[in-house]
Amino acid sequence: MEKVSGKKKKVMIVLGILLAVVLLVPVPLRYKDGGSVEYRAILYSVKSVHALAPLDSGRDYYEGTVVTIFGVEVFDNVDW
Repeated sequence: MEKVSGKKKKVMIVLGILLAVVLLVPVPLRYKDGGSVEYRAILYSVKSVHALAPLDSGRDYYEGTVVTIFGVEVFDNVDW
C-alpha cells in the first residue's frame, strides 16, 4: 500500500514541476522594430522596448519596459 501512494506522490511532484515550468519559464521574442525584446510566458510577459519612432513624432526612438500579468498591464514606463 505504501509503495503505491509513494509512486503517486512522486508523479504528482513531477507533474507540478512541469506545470510550473510551462507557466513560468519565458520564451524570448525579438522584434524587428529597432531592438525590442519580449520575454513571454503563459502567466506574464516583460517587454524591453527599444523601437524606432515614426518620422513625424519628433523623436528618434522609444525606450522603456512594459510588464503584463494575466494580460493586464501593470507597469509601463515607455513614453509613447
